[in-house]
Amino acid sequence: MELAAAKMIGAGLAVISLFGVGIGIGNIFSSLISSVARNPASRGQVFGLSMLGFALVEAVALYALLIAFLILFT
Repeated sequence: MELAAAKMIGAGLAVISLFGVGIGIGNIFSSLISSVARNPASRGQVFGLSMLGFALVEAVALYALLIAFLILFT
């Protein structure tokens, strides 16, 4: 019983990082919207960088979920 509880606590701690991922994605897209609203001509440059940032932040979320599943199911 104690091992199962420890696994649940460990998986829960691994998933806490998803809160930071949500905040990061929100910051990326709010910055994108405000920069395009200020200077629409720079959309091509800013959009590519924001997609790169989104992909990197989303990778952190996938790694966190992978760690949580590894803790739970191994």
